[in-house]
Amino acid sequence: MTDDESEAIDAFERLGLTSYEAKVFIALHRLGSGTARDVASVTDVPRSQVYSVAESLEDRGLLEVQQSSPIRYRPVSIDEAEETLRNRFEQERERAFEFVDSVKRESTAEETQEDIWTVRSRERVDDRVVDLLSQADDRTVFGARLPELVTPEIERALEKRAADGLEIVVISRSEAVRERLGALEGVETTIPPAHREDDQRSGRIAIADDDSILLSVVGDDGNETAIWSSGSLFASVLIQLIEASTAPSDAETE
Repeated sequence: MTDDESEAIDAFERLGLTSYEAKVFIALHRLGSGTARDVASVTDVPRSQVYSVAESLEDRGLLEVQQSSPIRYRPVSIDEAEETLRNRFEQERERAFEFVDSVKRESTAEETQEDIWTVRSRERVDDRVVDLLSQADDRTVFGARLPELVTPEIERALEKRAADGLEIVVISRSEAVRERLGALEGVETTIPPAHREDDQRSGRIAIADDDSILLSVVGDDGNETAIWSSGSLFASVLIQLIEASTAPSDAETE
């Protein structure tokens, strides 16, 4: 068995097939059609097992059976098989996440503690910032100390929110950040207070409406860590404190 075939079998297993099912399906495409003896001759699936495996593949809609003597099997086309597996995956995905969602609603109804979460790694912070900005209904604030912390995904999220009619404010001492995001229609840019000029550790800030916030710091090794909270008293109070302490003067507003 080649490495490519082994990887294909592993991929089919991740899609829900057994190892034998994947091997028989691949073997039949190699043969075009064949009997259990034919399949066993080109794969390591025992002939005695081919019958039950083929029956399972038929139930999955991945092969057809010719009632001859001996019985012959023919795989469905690649396109049909792909569509069948895709539909099955979507059905299972919906079933799984519908249950998780129902459990989440039950637990949320009983939740009384403040939720403050930690996110580590730049990629995960990227995703959380985009998610938070996308959830805003009226207003978003985004700030970044470094231009490299403004990803294309964040830029698109801000542009879309501005197009939706939300108030968008970008805060940064970096001229490159202000020029890049300020060029987006509907985006206002400001400079943070002068007392923060020596800041070398802050990463990003994202605020959605008055109840969701993310704050990150960048370590000496370049790794980024963030805390975020949404729909909590902690988030609301922290937003008020930050906006009161970072409100720019008229001279600093662009």
